[in-house]
Amino acid sequence: MTKRVYTKIVGTGSYIPVRAIGNEHFNDFTFYDNFSKEPLQKSNDEIIQKFKEITNISERRYISDEMNNSDMATQAAKEAIESAGIDQETLDFIVVGHNFGDVDPVSTRVDILPSLANRVKAKLGIKNPACFCHDIISGCPGWTQGMIIADAYIRSGMAKRGLVVGSDVLSRISDPHDRDSMIYADGAGATLVEGVESEEPTGILSHSSRSDSVHHWDLLINGKSFNPDFQGNDQFIKMSGHKLYVYAISNVPGVVKESIDRAGLHLRDIKKVLIHQANEKMDEAILKNVFKLYNEKNVPEGIMPMSIEKLGNSSTATVPTLLDLILKGKMDGHEINPGDHLILASVGAGMNINSIVYKW
Repeated sequence: MTKRVYTKIVGTGSYIPVRAIGNEHFNDFTFYDNFSKEPLQKSNDEIIQKFKEITNISERRYISDEMNNSDMATQAAKEAIESAGIDQETLDFIVVGHNFGDVDPVSTRVDILPSLANRVKAKLGIKNPACFCHDIISGCPGWTQGMIIADAYIRSGMAKRGLVVGSDVLSRISDPHDRDSMIYADGAGATLVEGVESEEPTGILSHSSRSDSVHHWDLLINGKSFNPDFQGNDQFIKMSGHKLYVYAISNVPGVVKESIDRAGLHLRDIKKVLIHQANEKMDEAILKNVFKLYNEKNVPEGIMPMSIEKLGNSSTATVPTLLDLILKGKMDGHEINPGDHLILASVGAGMNINSIVYKW
């Protein structure tokens, strides 16, 4: 067999903020209806109970006031470098997927200049000028998109080793008068990747992507508070929940199948599906629809690890954080062994979808 270059993950890291925010945190919030701009008539107890039934989120993590998104990304990157056991000066690139940069803890002011990747490089103290940096703004699939770009860099010979980070602070960009704000969380996950020559397929085997911008660009946007009396010009993350749900369960399964087909595999070859932790019911529906595409009725127990109950939706960070937790034995009942085939998938603002087939 002919050797070729594959992109392998050789180190992982994550940063999970210490502040655990339970659902009771929202008991005294005043939620408004998006259309009438009037306070919702249901009690917060009812709203929170329904929210828990749909998403299965009990708590989420928020960053401390003295930290920024780039600080979280740096901590996750540092952990990935340490777990890989490499000299950070040998990195050829740093790619950071995020959505809002460093967000001010008081206002929703977004700061993305310079790029978070450059800030991470500076905070790590990497002096090598040949280590290039750039950010990816691709909604929740920022990290998966970053991995696809890293694979292109490595397979083309442009680079040999680099960092791919997904990091987001959604708590500072959430409207306190929008019940969807209960979904959002903060966190960072990182992977250190490098090229290896191998006759046997390993690492990233294939990937598939899709963007639907003409009719679906506005399912996740920035917008004003639902409270018409809210003072200031702050912009908050806004989600068309039901439409996004329908889009995801209708389109993500096909992208996942396409990536499996491109790898020359069958669904039965997949040991774990690590999908963006957006909404547990939605993720379960996506997985069920993937199995339907293969005419399979029964979804194996444990194939899709979930961290959303305790960590919430931290956007670009969810998949790399989940991967790191499993590899470090912090997800009860889940493990990844040599030879296992994984799906790494995400869907989010744009709308964008990515699915990667990875052989451990």
